Amino acid sequence: MNKKLKVLVVDDATFMTKAISDLLESDPDIEVIGVANNGLEGLEKIKELKPDVITLDIDMPIMDGLQAVRHIMIESPVPIVVLSSLFSDGSITFEALRLGVVDFVAKPSGAISSDIHTAKQHIVDRIKLASEVNFQNIRRVRVNKQKKDEGLADLYGFHPLDYIIAIGTSLTGPNTFIRLMTRISAGLPTAAVILLEISPKILAAFAEKFNEFVHWKIEVARQGTVLEQGVCYIQSNMSSLTVGLNENGDPCFQLGERVEKPLDTFFKSAAEVFRENTVGVLLTGYGDDGSDGFAVIREKSGKTIAQSADTCVYPNLTDTAIKRKRVDVVAEEAQLADAIESVIR
Repeated sequence: MNKKLKVLVVDDATFMTKAISDLLESDPDIEVIGVANNGLEGLEKIKELKPDVITLDIDMPIMDGLQAVRHIMIESPVPIVVLSSLFSDGSITFEALRLGVVDFVAKPSGAISSDIHTAKQHIVDRIKLASEVNFQNIRRVRVNKQKKDEGLADLYGFHPLDYIIAIGTSLTGPNTFIRLMTRISAGLPTAAVILLEISPKILAAFAEKFNEFVHWKIEVARQGTVLEQGVCYIQSNMSSLTVGLNENGDPCFQLGERVEKPLDTFFKSAAEVFRENTVGVLLTGYGDDGSDGFAVIREKSGKTIAQSADTCVYPNLTDTAIKRKRVDVVAEEAQLADAIESVIR
């Protein structure tokens, strides 16, 4: 008999602790070993009960969710899945992902979500994936606010757009992606586009807050938007994102319904437009998406770069592409920015 995943539920609303516990325990592989009504109580129960994963609300008395994440990651590290209604506050979503939570799941209808059962499978899947992370590779990202009114000529739109950096990842990707973009120069003749696993509900708020901490201009990739140099575009892999040409011959985005392999679709389209000036990048993630798209980038004489599997939170995504011999450069996370810039400069 397989060992059940031990989960601690932290939420200040009694209704939600019971609803989330019932939801999780309806899965035969999960056991809820305790509940806590604020971050401080949660921290104490983590030390006492040693769960495999915790679910964490953000808006709680005594010690809120973000304070709890900071303490947990230092004192009693454990994979965290945030379940919160505060997804529209960019400072909260960005901070939670920066600090290293595995995922930020939006409650379907507010702090007291009587319809939480509608998100049952999504939450159960997140708990199971969170239990499989290489936890030693999760680290908080240290960032400083940037003064974007200074040195404007070195920022976006003042250089030709010659290249595209096409980046793909899945769960836990935001943490790695934040760190990567703080290290790549925004003065390169390129746009950066990231397709990652993030709820569309928190995407805009996340991008707005992230924009404060990097020299790149951070925008959500929207239908018809023409790509500009120095801009980093973000989109959720719950949509199909492709790069095409508009009636003026300018590269622009096309959004569509979700597809089975969103990274393959994205990489292939980027390679068709930018050809040898395409730099494909695969970061941490689960599944085998992206490797077929990498093959097309190489066919067009572009370059493909993958994060080394031993520095990934989930190694599957990059490991698959490496084993299929679709990768030109394998780099540790700390060396990815240099590897990308060496292709473009």
